Amino acid sequence: MEFAGNRDRVALPTGRLTSLEICAGAGGLALGLEHAGFDPVLLLDNRPIACETLRANRPGWDVREVDLTAFDPSENQQVYDVHLLSGGLPRVKSPAAANRTRGYETELAVLKAAVDLVYGVQPRAILLENVPDLVEKDEYEPVRTYVGEELGHLGYRFSWHVLNAKDFGVPQNRKVGLLVAFKGDLIDWFEWPKPYEGPCPGVGETLLESMGERGWPDAMGWAAQANVVAPTIVGGSWERGGADLGPTGAKRKWAQIGVDGVTVADRVPGSDFVWNPSIGRSGRVRLTVDQVALLQGFPAEWKIAGLKTARYRQVGNATPPPLARAVGEAMAHVLRCGGEDLGSRGEQ
Repeated sequence: MEFAGNRDRVALPTGRLTSLEICAGAGGLALGLEHAGFDPVLLLDNRPIACETLRANRPGWDVREVDLTAFDPSENQQVYDVHLLSGGLPRVKSPAAANRTRGYETELAVLKAAVDLVYGVQPRAILLENVPDLVEKDEYEPVRTYVGEELGHLGYRFSWHVLNAKDFGVPQNRKVGLLVAFKGDLIDWFEWPKPYEGPCPGVGETLLESMGERGWPDAMGWAAQANVVAPTIVGGSWERGGADLGPTGAKRKWAQIGVDGVTVADRVPGSDFVWNPSIGRSGRVRLTVDQVALLQGFPAEWKIAGLKTARYRQVGNATPPPLARAVGEAMAHVLRCGGEDLGSRGEQ
């Protein structure tokens, strides 16, 4: 399968750029940025299984299993002055929800560690991905204010924005909250990427080939009626639950195209599977983790390590690579064409 971000491309100035990737996960953000011209000098994640995934796909990448709050850039000076500090941070909950949900303090600690890392690394640019609510909702204003004040003290100007992955060739309705920042005045050259022209591929088109791998005779018929973008794929909590395709509302949308969203399959349908959604879950097709990865915009050859639930968590929590590529290309253009106006390390 062609990488979903390969269409409607504009040629960029040549020359590879460097990045430091934090909270790297399954590598969706790093992969998209690689296609945009960034080579990571170091990738960090605190989950062994995510590190295994990264190493399986890019043996040449320097991947470290480390908690971001414990990372000391002075012991890894190759990260100094990278062009880009990037990361898909754990989904930050609003301060209003802190007393009724678990994990808020941990998520906030990671966010603060990312901001602190800017001081030590002094990257030329920053790209952080999180939930769209962090960008759009009033209850997150204290978090946005904290980040903005800290970056301002360090000489960065920034922009918050929400993009939808379906506008960039990903067959999924997935809104993503993004923070882009540049040292000095480079933000004046930056423009958020515009949606690709042309229709977004649907679930059926994206999964047709894989659905027929084991001779399922109804693969073509199923794909024809599944000509819609997928609902948002939710990775879920690492601490509890198994693999499924999201909350109740999402499962209802999957059922409308004959997919059982209550679980994730080990294999695609075989030649003897009878597709009959009218009889309920037993007559609906189930997606595999590899198919969910395709709906996230990963190329078919990208390997996800671990058992089914751990694999699904990595995929569901990833940044869609084509979306990362689009933003990365916009940032790379600024760094290449406006970089001569950037001061040296340490100038504020």
